[in-house]
Amino acid sequence: MPDQELGFIRYFAALPDPRVNRAKKHALSDILGVTLCAVICGADSFEEIERFGDARVDWLKKFFPLANGIPSHDTFNRVLAALDRQVFAACFGQWMADLSTATGLKAIAIDGKACRGASGDTFSGCLHLVSAWATENGLILGQEAVPDNGHEITTIPVLLKALDLKGAVVTIDAAGCQKAIVEQIRAQGGDYVVTVKGNQQALHRAVAAAFEKAGETGWAGCDLSASVEDGHGRHEERYVTVIRAPEGLPAGWKDVGAVVVVGRERVANGKNASTCHFYLTSLRGTAEELGGYVRGHWGVENGLHWCLDIAFREDENRTRDTNAGANLGVVRRVSASLLKQDPTRGSIKAKRLNAGWDQQYLEQVLQGFKAS
Repeated sequence: MPDQELGFIRYFAALPDPRVNRAKKHALSDILGVTLCAVICGADSFEEIERFGDARVDWLKKFFPLANGIPSHDTFNRVLAALDRQVFAACFGQWMADLSTATGLKAIAIDGKACRGASGDTFSGCLHLVSAWATENGLILGQEAVPDNGHEITTIPVLLKALDLKGAVVTIDAAGCQKAIVEQIRAQGGDYVVTVKGNQQALHRAVAAAFEKAGETGWAGCDLSASVEDGHGRHEERYVTVIRAPEGLPAGWKDVGAVVVVGRERVANGKNASTCHFYLTSLRGTAEELGGYVRGHWGVENGLHWCLDIAFREDENRTRDTNAGANLGVVRRVSASLLKQDPTRGSIKAKRLNAGWDQQYLEQVLQGFKAS
């Protein structure tokens, strides 16, 4: 019997074992525990998970019974392919949410990512995962895979339904700029900041007209902020303007508090670039506050997606089964969260290597992230 316990195992106590009509040579908690430890330590495929288990079997037995040793890579694959991906993501999401509650949760970024190496019948032509990311905490709160013949627009509401949004601010890109989605966020007790683009032509025209009119009056009644950043050969100026209680917007957009425009002027490598984006929000905050939520959403690209591709090589993963690919995607995102929370200096890739080399460090990552 193991002589130590990892706190996250209790979150899977109620997870249904999909092996109803099969002999259960390996406990479900053993399979899931070894998978998480292996992915943290650098394993990116089921074959590598098995190899990690074989190399660390004595250490793993401190925490898991492993009565019949390490499962084969086919067993890891088969079990993750059979697990209900919504329930599996919800189990990990509850663990992350408990920690978020302890550390304070405010902003949740909803964003999708294509896994280019895994083919699929989605709008992007591959496995496409929509994640809920706590931007201030660096934690994954939930994930939903876009179903075959599906799109992010229909997947986002399913993901939102599984989240506790009370007191949270949900940020979404233009794909989530839908009347039903913002109404759902408000119904669940959250606020929203959504990007407005051409997919909502009437809304986009109305928001642009509101700012054009405000400019003609010298921005009277608007809240403005500006910031400048220099570093790594780059100069960037950012301007945020907020119109509270805007007039002239199309009907049906729930609880609109303000519209926002964010302009960026950037000089990098001798080249100038400028962008301008509109946002719709239920908040009536300051330009500085709302600009922070917008920037936090941009940060999901570096905080999560870039990390998954560079440190976890997600775009190269070719797991063919959609369910297995989605569940392995959850494990990668939780692993990224665990490693981001660890205070040791270094990149996520370096931390994965460190966890693979140093058993004490791996224990620190796992034990240091138990929900209180």
